[in-house]
Order: sequence, then C-alpha cells, then structure tokens
Amino acid sequence: MTSTQSITLQALQNAERLDRYLAQQLRELSRSRIQQLIEQGNVQLNSKPCTSKKNAVKIGDIISIEIPEATPLELKAEDIPLDILYEDESLLILNKPAGLVVHPAPGHPDGTLVNALLAHCPTLPGINGIQRPGIVHRLDKDTTGAIAIAKTEQAYQHLQAQLQAKTAQREYLGVVYGAPKTENGTENGTVNLPIGRHPVDRKKMAIVPVEQGGRPAITHWQVKERLGNYTLIHFKLETGRTHQIRVHSAQIGHPIVGDPVYGSGRSIGVNLPGQALHAWKLRLQHPITQELIEVQATPPPVFTTVLEVLRKRVLVK
Repeated sequence: MTSTQSITLQALQNAERLDRYLAQQLRELSRSRIQQLIEQGNVQLNSKPCTSKKNAVKIGDIISIEIPEATPLELKAEDIPLDILYEDESLLILNKPAGLVVHPAPGHPDGTLVNALLAHCPTLPGINGIQRPGIVHRLDKDTTGAIAIAKTEQAYQHLQAQLQAKTAQREYLGVVYGAPKTENGTENGTVNLPIGRHPVDRKKMAIVPVEQGGRPAITHWQVKERLGNYTLIHFKLETGRTHQIRVHSAQIGHPIVGDPVYGSGRSIGVNLPGQALHAWKLRLQHPITQELIEVQATPPPVFTTVLEVLRKRVLVK
C-alpha cells in the first residue's frame, strides 16, 4: 500500500494473538509489516493504543489500524537495460547479468538493480512501509540468472511464503574445480551443513554450527558434464542462505571456478567477471492466478565460453 489508510475491524472470533488475527484479516499485508505497525503505535484495541503483538483478541473487540504512507528512499531511477523473462501486473522475472548489484550498499550507491527497477516500474508500492521494489530473493553481484521481483505487497508476501515453504524451486548451473565423488554410485549428492557469518572475516560466510548462530542450509547437486579436472554441476537449493552454493561447494573441496572469495585462485584461461555460477531455472506459483510459472534463463556468453574451452581441452587430451 502506498497511501495512508485507516481501517476499523470488529472481531468476529477469539484469537490468542493480535498480530495473527490481523494477518488473517488483512492478507494484503505481511505479518512482519503488521507487527511493525503494532510496535510503532499504529494499532488501537478498543480505542486504546496497543503496542503488544501478543495481546489476545476477543469477539466484539474493535481494532483500528493506521497504515502510514510509505517512506521514500533516497534513490534515483536509472535507465539500465533489463533482460525480462516474464512480466505482468504482479510479477517480474529478470535474467540478471554479472556485475549488477541487487541493492544499493556502501561502495554501490547507484547503478543497481533497484535503481533500474525504479525506472522500469515507477509506480511500485511500498514493501514493509518503504518505497522500494519487492526483491523476493537475491543473487550475488557476479552470479547471473533468474531473479523474481514482486510488484505488489500481496505478491511479495505470497512469493516469500513459497520460498519459506520450499514450494518455489531454484536451479543453478555451476562449473567447479575437480571431479566430485559420487554417492552410492550415483552422479548426485546433497550438502546439508549450516551457514553463518564467518567468525573472523565478516565479509564472508562459512560453515557455522547451529548452536553458534549458523542457519540450516541444504544444497542438492548432480553432475551434468565431466570436463577433465572440472565439472559442470546442476544445483538445486532447498534453502536460500547468503553465498550458499559457493560455501557448500568450497566446503566439499570443489569451489566454483572464478570465485574470488571462496575459490582457489587458479585461472582457466578465460577472463571471467566472477564465479561461473548461473541461476538457470526458477519455478513458482503465480501469486494471484496460482498458475505454475517456470522460466529458464540463458547463461551469459562467458559461461558458454568456459564450457567450450574446457571441452576442447578434454578432446585434445
């Protein structure tokens, strides 16, 4: 929602928690947004301010909610070309190029995907009370491929729920060093190791036990093509932790080729802009029509060049 609104509800049923009740009644708002409104004093229960999300609701209670206008960010729209794979009034799916940062951050105040989206979709609503495009999931700066954008808060909430429920599927292609050992004679395997912030280098992620702050992370992999001392791997994510594939690949001794953070530093003779990792397929349910949407993002030319170079080396040998 992008404009200030006042909503008054009369409870028709009992509920243990105020935030849960409002999330059921106001499905266009995420539960986190509702909790934010409660904490900020924008909710009244029977004409009295209520700042506790845990307040019980009883039949007949009058609940008033003020939804303030979204806070604009100090961002400028930039006419950056976008490779659009799918678009309608609720959803946008792009094929992100290497080098494009998703969100503005220190060192990257502009020239980001968010800046491009502000130019492409100038009427995007506020997500969680801030006027910014609804980035549903992120890709690292030099990881290419499919990324989904919600154009409404309802779509954002629905797509986030799909990621959490693991019904949205993300598949990647990556070239790794070495030849991964197969499990039980098959050409696939699973890495199930928690990931958290590196204890020393805060710019990196690492395998961190859950009891020390790591979050569960599961990556499924399958050999797609063996290329001598390199391998093209098909990855499927069950979770979406920061740098998940890169950390898991390095942990099992097969880092992604060209990875400047977790890689070996060895050159393969191709001028890569970063890691050879591409978000190949994205499958999700449309947030409004419930239709199954599947897109396939064409790998960038440099990714194809890497494969061609490695295939020629195998033939020469």
